Amino acid sequence: MSKIIPPVFYRLSGLPFPGRFQLLRLFFLWYSLYAFGVRLALLIHIWPQIGHGPMTVTGIFLVGLLSDLVNAVYFAIPLALYLMVMPHRFFVSRWQRVVLYPLVFALCYGLVFSALAEWLFWDEFGVRFNFIAVDYLVYTHEVIGNIRESYPVPQLLALVGVTAALIFFVIRPRIEAVIASVRQQGMLPSASGLAARLATGAVFLFLPVLVFLAVDGSLPGAAFENRYEKELAENGIYQLFSAFRNNSLDYGTFYKNMDEGLVFTGLRTLLKTGNSRYVEDNPTDIERVLTSVAPEKRPNVVLIMVESLSAEYLGAFGNTAHLTPNLDALAKGGLLFNRLYATGTRTVRGMEAVTLSVPPTPGQSIVKRPNNANLFSLGFVFRDKGYDTRFFYGGYGYFDNMNAFFGGNGFEVTDRSDLSAAEISFANIWGVCDEDILGRALREFDQSASRKKPFFGYVMTTSNHRPFTYPEGKIDIPSKTGRPGGVKYTDYAIGRFIAEARHHSWFDNTIFVIVADHCAGSAGRQELPVHSYHIPLIFYGPGIIRPGVNSTLASQVDLGPTLFGLLKWQYHSKFFGKDILASDFTPRAFIGNYQRLGYLEGGYLAILNERQGIGQYQVVKETMQDAVLVPVAENKDLSAKAICSYQGASLLYQRGLDHWSPEKRLPPVSQAAAMVSRSGPKKEGISMDFRRAL
Repeated sequence: MSKIIPPVFYRLSGLPFPGRFQLLRLFFLWYSLYAFGVRLALLIHIWPQIGHGPMTVTGIFLVGLLSDLVNAVYFAIPLALYLMVMPHRFFVSRWQRVVLYPLVFALCYGLVFSALAEWLFWDEFGVRFNFIAVDYLVYTHEVIGNIRESYPVPQLLALVGVTAALIFFVIRPRIEAVIASVRQQGMLPSASGLAARLATGAVFLFLPVLVFLAVDGSLPGAAFENRYEKELAENGIYQLFSAFRNNSLDYGTFYKNMDEGLVFTGLRTLLKTGNSRYVEDNPTDIERVLTSVAPEKRPNVVLIMVESLSAEYLGAFGNTAHLTPNLDALAKGGLLFNRLYATGTRTVRGMEAVTLSVPPTPGQSIVKRPNNANLFSLGFVFRDKGYDTRFFYGGYGYFDNMNAFFGGNGFEVTDRSDLSAAEISFANIWGVCDEDILGRALREFDQSASRKKPFFGYVMTTSNHRPFTYPEGKIDIPSKTGRPGGVKYTDYAIGRFIAEARHHSWFDNTIFVIVADHCAGSAGRQELPVHSYHIPLIFYGPGIIRPGVNSTLASQVDLGPTLFGLLKWQYHSKFFGKDILASDFTPRAFIGNYQRLGYLEGGYLAILNERQGIGQYQVVKETMQDAVLVPVAENKDLSAKAICSYQGASLLYQRGLDHWSPEKRLPPVSQAAAMVSRSGPKKEGISMDFRRAL
């Protein structure tokens, strides 16, 4: 939270509050009580997940108090300016109440509303306000609609109003006492003259400047290892504004760097496989041509990305609640990857990882960044093979910039605005129900088949999302009763889609890919709770995909390359992902949030943070509900792989080196000249090459 704070800060914080500036004292007191109450409520809510020792609890509140005072200093700026410029005669008059009291009530209402919002946000995500809350302020239509459909909004707003009114009536006599005290002082220049007000106000306005220079928000992170304890010590409103400021993070500025030449050399070593060769000798060019001695297959491919589908919900992963009978049947009849990890905690991160096959660079997802068109993507690779490529989303695709991203990267886009009223049987604020968007996809697949065109369809579901509403009578869990119903309805919709597809001519020549965008929750005691990234991946294609279970540690970024490996495709690639089924595949996963970047390999996790630090942990326990990380000494090889991957991905994006460049397409490599497709060098050889490169 703090750098070394100059001793003058403590002297200034002990300054008297003369005359009208006693209102600032009142503000600091009441704001501290408000923040204490929010912190206490959240602590009680999450009590089983934190340390119960007196030092831990005391530390949470002491560090939290410092966080609150820092935020209060910024919040006090308008009040300090008001007190500086308001003439004495107006300040002590009745007219001043007409201005001041509505502002005080609005502040009370805003703080109570913020407390309620923090509680609901914590209940959903297990953290204080962060960049997700920033997104919620941007996409107000969807978010406000979601809130209206999820909670009894009129009753909650009425409760907020009543609570704010009670607080106002408690504060009001204190404000009157300050005004009466100022009135008694009269017009003494030392007490209420303009010069005195400006001098006193300048001192209080200097405090935010001092805090800005002295405070960097790192104390909670340094004081606590348990992530819940760290979040409790934070101030939610401060975190919200911090997320606005840090939504875009430049890797080179904030993270551990290596020499760029070593980064690109190491990255090319990491991405090299036995059946690939680089197109150019340019060390900054990662484009490779992947070869195969077997004839290519060109089946249709339908990729269904399921909203918030944690692995723990599937019976195939041990769940006994029978929420996913259809997905479990697909897992049994197809190829299940049971150690696959999402790259992030948002839908756009899952889309980014699967579509572009890149690790999660810091800040916003590439899906939401400007200038994100014409990137090397699944859409362009499929188009290059002669496929119709379509993206389907049941909501309005302006949300999270989906339409622009997919439309600019090789897909035709179909969203809610393209569906007629007859095609919509049910909808909520997030979009039409999963049955409806899958039904539309089915009809468009028929059109491609009628033109003898193979197709790649990418469907994003929406029903497994709060408010968890869906058509009644479809499953045995009533609508709007929580996550289990959302999971089971989506499973029902996918099962019905597969059942209907069986009656279409193209079914026997189609691979269905089921994957989650991210887990249902990202909360955990650790900075990057490994279990909160564990998702299912299923390849299902009777007669095409041999059923089985693959237990190799892998990442969302590997989905496309693994699919292309199964199809024996020769293609160009700038992907970071690799074929999970290849004999020279190195098991590893990328996990992160918008600030922390994790690289998981060999039971160890390296975490890069935005203060140019590297932490390393051994994953000594990993279950569906928890993961225990034990700090260990830094492994330079693991750190180098993490830095090369994340710094390399950031440099490639910043410099436009990850774009689709059809002019560089080379003629097919002859089978005689092709390398052995899936044997390749041994893993030890790759590691040795990597160490030599670095």
